[in-house]
Amino acid sequence: MKRRGNIFDDVCSFENLLTAAGKAQKGKRFKDSTSRFNLDLENELVKLQQELQNQTYKMGPYRRFYVCDPKKRLISAAPYRDRVVQHALGNIIEPIFDDIFIYDSYACRKDKGSHKAVNRYTQFSRLNKYVLKCDVKSYFASIDHDILYSFILRKIKDRQVLWLVKSIIESAPSPGIPIGNLTSQTFANLYLNELDHYLKEVLKCRYYIRYMDDMVIFGNDKNELTGLKEIIRSYLKKLKLDLHENKSQIYLTRKGVGFLGYKVYPTHRLIKKQNIKRFKIRMKKYLASLRTGLIDKVKIVQSVQSWLGYAVHADTYNLRNRIKLGLNGQGVSL
Repeated sequence: MKRRGNIFDDVCSFENLLTAAGKAQKGKRFKDSTSRFNLDLENELVKLQQELQNQTYKMGPYRRFYVCDPKKRLISAAPYRDRVVQHALGNIIEPIFDDIFIYDSYACRKDKGSHKAVNRYTQFSRLNKYVLKCDVKSYFASIDHDILYSFILRKIKDRQVLWLVKSIIESAPSPGIPIGNLTSQTFANLYLNELDHYLKEVLKCRYYIRYMDDMVIFGNDKNELTGLKEIIRSYLKKLKLDLHENKSQIYLTRKGVGFLGYKVYPTHRLIKKQNIKRFKIRMKKYLASLRTGLIDKVKIVQSVQSWLGYAVHADTYNLRNRIKLGLNGQGVSL
């Protein structure tokens, strides 16, 4: 496996930092931290460039908060300038790691994503009677820094890039990597990459899909899938990870199985009931806030259109029409 060197200058180039700043501000343009940075953009980028080149750059403190959609998760958000650096690093190293990922790894990759993963799931479900679902318990919080760094070393030898990578990894408590970091997505994909290759190339699992720590293997022999579950459990132990027992089971594909927010059958696809319920609760809160003037219609429309963009990938024609009619009745036109 060829290791890449001489890439730090690419990370630190002004053009790359400028591109990274453009990516970092998407959806955050009107936030105070973004506005302050953009007010003196050229000087801010030059300062970052010098800190990186001199290796005096240090990550700032994280802002930590919880989100509860669908489950309670701790998010660690880095300061804006650190997000710019992570985009700059990601622009260069993501393609390097992407080259070694298997075809059916779908999370946070160009031309992949959740909808393509669900389409692939549907394809495999039509060919197999059973599916083994495996989920890693507290995945991001359990990733071991030393093991992760050893995987990175197998592809990158540039000492300055490795210094920056290590600075980002060690900015978080050990074990674990912050869910809110852009680089965490790439690192989390990489952490299970060797397991992917083991399942595909050594154990010859033809019908295998991974989306971050959600793994599914299809087959027509239930006993064989039971054996694979134990093999995966043992392999994860080497990575200091544990299976989430309640979420790691074998199911009949014809009965429909939950995967990435949908209930997927070989013949059709539905939205999980709890997702519809959460959406309705959120809309009630938004409409109540609209009546009291706390939010405007634009925010509601943006939220609904985002949800409908997810819902359109399931058999939800009637549901989507009912939602649109209901909002129209409340004076919110889509």
